[in-house]
Amino acid sequence: MTRTEHHVGRGGARPPCASSLHQDLNVLLLEPLLCCLGCVFWVIDAVKLFCPLSRKTPPKHNGLGKLFGLGHDGFIKALTMIHAVESVNKSPVLTELGISLGYQIYDSCSDVTTALRATAEFTGVTTVSEGGANASNCPLPIKAVIGASYSEVTIAVARHLNLQLIPQISYASTAIILSDKFRFPAFLRTVPSDLYQTQAMVQLLSNNDWTWVGVVTTDGDYGRSALDSFISHATASEICVAFKEILPDSLTSPNMISAIRQAAATIRNQTKVKVVVSFAKPTHMMYLYHELKGWGPGSELSERVWVASDNWSSSKDVLGNIDQLDISHVVGFTFRRGDLASFYSYLMSLSDRPDIEQNNSFLKEFYSLQNGSTGTAAENLKNSTNADQVLSVGMAVSAVAHAVADICSNRSCKTPGTLQPWKVLKALKGSAFEHNGKSYMFDMKGDINLGYDVTLWSAVRGVFHDHGVVAEYHTINDSFSYSSEETKKLLSDLMKLESKCSPACEPGKFKKTAEGQHTCCYECTNCTENHYSNNTDMDSCLSCDTEIEWSLAGSKMCTPKTLEFFSWQDGFAVVLLTLAAVGIILVLLVGALFQRHHQTPVVKAAGGPLSQLILLSLVGSFVSAVFFVGHASSLQCKVRQVLFGLSFTLCVSCILVKSLTILMAFQLNPDLKNVFHRFYQPYVFICFCLAIQVLICTLWLVLASPRERTTVLLTTLLAECDEGSYVAFGMMLGYIAILAIVCFVCAFKGRKLPQKYNEAMFITFGMLLYFISWVIFVPIYVTTSGKYLPAVEMVIILMSNYGILSCHFFPKCYIILLKKEHNTESAFMKNVYEYSSKGIIDSSHNTIDNCNLSSATQFPRHLGNLANALTIISRCPCNKPAQSLSKGIRMNVSPLYIFVLVKHQQNA
Repeated sequence: MTRTEHHVGRGGARPPCASSLHQDLNVLLLEPLLCCLGCVFWVIDAVKLFCPLSRKTPPKHNGLGKLFGLGHDGFIKALTMIHAVESVNKSPVLTELGISLGYQIYDSCSDVTTALRATAEFTGVTTVSEGGANASNCPLPIKAVIGASYSEVTIAVARHLNLQLIPQISYASTAIILSDKFRFPAFLRTVPSDLYQTQAMVQLLSNNDWTWVGVVTTDGDYGRSALDSFISHATASEICVAFKEILPDSLTSPNMISAIRQAAATIRNQTKVKVVVSFAKPTHMMYLYHELKGWGPGSELSERVWVASDNWSSSKDVLGNIDQLDISHVVGFTFRRGDLASFYSYLMSLSDRPDIEQNNSFLKEFYSLQNGSTGTAAENLKNSTNADQVLSVGMAVSAVAHAVADICSNRSCKTPGTLQPWKVLKALKGSAFEHNGKSYMFDMKGDINLGYDVTLWSAVRGVFHDHGVVAEYHTINDSFSYSSEETKKLLSDLMKLESKCSPACEPGKFKKTAEGQHTCCYECTNCTENHYSNNTDMDSCLSCDTEIEWSLAGSKMCTPKTLEFFSWQDGFAVVLLTLAAVGIILVLLVGALFQRHHQTPVVKAAGGPLSQLILLSLVGSFVSAVFFVGHASSLQCKVRQVLFGLSFTLCVSCILVKSLTILMAFQLNPDLKNVFHRFYQPYVFICFCLAIQVLICTLWLVLASPRERTTVLLTTLLAECDEGSYVAFGMMLGYIAILAIVCFVCAFKGRKLPQKYNEAMFITFGMLLYFISWVIFVPIYVTTSGKYLPAVEMVIILMSNYGILSCHFFPKCYIILLKKEHNTESAFMKNVYEYSSKGIIDSSHNTIDNCNLSSATQFPRHLGNLANALTIISRCPCNKPAQSLSKGIRMNVSPLYIFVLVKHQQNA
């Protein structure tokens, strides 16, 4: 096949920024031309830097062009596109179909108006005149557009192309709005949306705990969109933006100088902001750094980290104007890089192809700027190439080529007009394509999301080093993967830099933000009681589960509440248990002693069998005190109160019987006394008194039974007994108190009995001790809480028991053990006689009641022993008591009862 040269088209009216340059591109095509690609690049720097912004020398332009002239980044992209078209035209994808692609390259000059003029130029060729002739000098209509770089330009072009659904594929525009297919149905791109880039930036900030950052951006669609997205993600991650410096999008703006200076001043003054995120364009960043350098050296600047967007992160111009006085680190996000071997070979071969140089006015202009040294020019191009740009531009060309191939593989496309742009758009969206051996496909939003490469520039020993790609960001799981352990360490070292408005709050404190302030500016305040914080910089303290945990103010953790109760190991409990055990032992010893001497007058005077019953009730009362110690169960709560209530009721009932006997001897009139003697049954009376208490306790257990209860206190859990019904509890104690009062009254009436056998006196003192104990108990029990509350009742029970034991039994034991001579019938009757004689003399000098004895002085001589006393008393006219007395002696009745009969005889 003969090689044919095709004139690809003329750019129409020259834009002002390129007035000195030709815009004709003549390329060599090896196959019949099927369609043209419209390619929008910024090849000419449309900027004249009209200051200096400071006294320093203006920034250099990396030796690739002038401040006003050829822009190397756009020029390299144009060469990348040309190389991609030539490569795909030689690939089997198109050669097997016998078709090839052509292109028209237009210079946007980074200007929306210029880009729209170029768009109108090549979209005009889509209109076919009558007779099938093209309305322009391009041999075939434009079927797809590749470009532009900046989102502002791309958005303007996309709106124009949407009218005819001409597919547009951008290799660098990342504005989030372009993912909206409702507004941009024909737009596609081979790079991710800024939504993912800002997400990646925020993830980087979060990983390094940088929460106080500044933002620099431009006042355009891209800058505003990126700023909004970044702030949205940052706010969600609790990262605050300390300042937002928005620079004019156009460098020709009259406000540019003041905006640059204002941004530089803000960055210097915000000393707490150690991290600055920038979405500005490369030229903006060059002059911002130039202005920062003009302020002179400053350690506060050398301690900053700049997070660069894809807009300038790979710019060689920016890198060439940075030194250690300005900045220490630049972490950049770039598009994924591709294989540069093929493109490098292409660049090096340009000097060997004079036909290309002759037909490419851009290349000719570039060579003229290199003083005619093509070798140096090629090397400069190679050094200035960005791998991410080569991949994204190449993918765009490959996508169009595969879409055309898919359409033409099923039908002939060689007839003019058969290949419509909307069909190309449909094919682009519907199928995958290959580039450099890998398969790619546009997603539902028209994007190809490969993630990002993370680059790092850092200052080491006064010189900046380009570490290249140190990590990759994966959009699927929002995570970073590191190229090596060395690069991981490089990024980890950045964490040493702290960029916070306020210092971190230690565990045990929380961040308290004043109204109207940033959430990142706060005071560290101690957590209150029962709250804690177990991490740094917590927004609020966590609450302890107060049912089982507690904490002091400023705590880092909750402390489990200890379960408290009146335990067996408690020293006070040991003392009380010892007293209870001693009491039980004493009661048993007294019971054994009384049983052994049950025939003696002292035991009989103490009540005989009733004494054993009283001692038995005291054992029960002492045992009930033991149940007040330990971790109480519901059964234990029931047993301890009921056992005490019944035991002490039995005890007081027995004492009441003795008191009533004394009352019968001294207070009742003879007629009532005879009736009382006829119906008086002591044990029946005791059972009746006890039955009432049994009824009270039964109702208590049935209706509102005592049970175990765990009370939640501030720092502890208190295991205690809930008495169920304090009314029933009060009725039980009140009933015992009523019996005790009756005992006291009855005993008080008989307090003048013989001293050695004066049971009334002992009963009186015993009941007084009981009253004193329980009068003390009531206010203490009501006002006391905590684990020692059971100890209060336990102490009162022991006091009551020991009071009865001491007053009722210890004097008898003293006589039995140490005063045996007083424990005889003769000694007892002598005591009765002495007491009776005194009463007789006082009441009647010569008689004992109505009994006519010889004389009062003769009575003692006749009272030699108990038998004589009974004989004398039986001879009285009132012989009925005497008969009873004789019967009592013969039946071993208690001397107390004998004495009562004597007193009864006296009062008869």
